[in-house]
Amino acid sequence: MAVEFTESNFDELAIKSDKPVLVDFWAEWCGPCRMVGPIVEEISNDYDGKAVIGKVNVDENPGISAKYGIRNIPTILFLKNGEVVDKSVGAVPKNILTEKLDAQM
Repeated sequence: MAVEFTESNFDELAIKSDKPVLVDFWAEWCGPCRMVGPIVEEISNDYDGKAVIGKVNVDENPGISAKYGIRNIPTILFLKNGEVVDKSVGAVPKNILTEKLDAQM
């Protein structure tokens, strides 16, 4: 199951992670986000123990969104050693996301 990142746990779970991190920025009202959500959950199961997969609700955590300049959702950031190393904007197929994640392994 994907981690729910919040402003109180983001640094600990995402920035300080020793594994690659996939962060899905989404909102309840976003149609394309609802298409990407199940894909992120699948990836979370596929990469259990190998990567940290999580979601940020942009309405509930505006500070994280502002920090990374998120203007469009869904946006997926890929972090390694606390730094953004890749990103994907919009609804994309699972294989694109897994390729980007695999590149961080």
